[in-house]
Amino acid sequence: MSIKAGYVTIIGKPNVGKSTLMNRLIGEKISITTPKAQTTRKRVLGIWDEKDCQIIFLDTPGILEPKYLLQEKMLGYIFQSVEDADVILFIIDASNDPTGEKTLENENVRQVLEKSKVPKILLINKIDLTTQEKLERLINKLDAKKSFEKIIPVSATFGTNLINVKETILEFIPEGKKFFPEDQLSDEPERFFVSEIIREKIFEIYRDEVPYSSEVLIEEFKERDKGKDYVSASIVVEKETQKPIILGKKGELIKKLGRLAREEIERFLQREVYLELRVKVRKNWRSNPNFLKSFGYSDGEN
Repeated sequence: MSIKAGYVTIIGKPNVGKSTLMNRLIGEKISITTPKAQTTRKRVLGIWDEKDCQIIFLDTPGILEPKYLLQEKMLGYIFQSVEDADVILFIIDASNDPTGEKTLENENVRQVLEKSKVPKILLINKIDLTTQEKLERLINKLDAKKSFEKIIPVSATFGTNLINVKETILEFIPEGKKFFPEDQLSDEPERFFVSEIIREKIFEIYRDEVPYSSEVLIEEFKERDKGKDYVSASIVVEKETQKPIILGKKGELIKKLGRLAREEIERFLQREVYLELRVKVRKNWRSNPNFLKSFGYSDGEN
């Protein structure tokens, strides 16, 4: 029996539903999701494995205009992931960009799409938030550009048309051997997902610039045969004034953060965890190459 195996990179502007889509396609929550834009900062790999195929999805940060070094590195992850792809899934938000012009006329979007020579599938997401008339108009307009092998309207949130997406991906994926063991969901260690879960809760709880100025470092991760696993994490912020915001009045907000994060971590790991959180200040870490390197941000492009 022939096996289809390959890499599918998911790209698009911020908050179009890339992470929600990957989680839906795999059937497990691999990428964190929040209503806020720019939640994803690194490339996140997720594996969809069946008897006759293995598709490795690469969830990427949203394509944006970089304003500081961290965002430049995020853009680098996108370009690198596009180079690694056998197929590109490009997503447009039907509710936020009903003509497609905001997306396709963006210079960085054009660069990313032009750089890739592999088959491109356009997904028009969030069709539950638009009308059939507007959707048909958008599909006809984008189809006339002849830039994509196929255009598929979807709702990642509700799972609409995702079987069609999987079938279309398999049309373009090459035959070959599986890249990963059959029971593996990602190439990242548990520590990575624990830090991402904490960061997701920061995005959910705090407002304004604080989530974007925060990073999470796992200082200790101890698995125990008896008793709860021990996780010690530092929440890094850019300014001294942000530290009391994270803590909240009488420490109430960081307690809430710890409780919500611990519950989600325990669901993910399927075991009990003792979670300890601290707050550290690293001034302007988002623009400091040494801090970014220590936080695990590579150059993206090699």
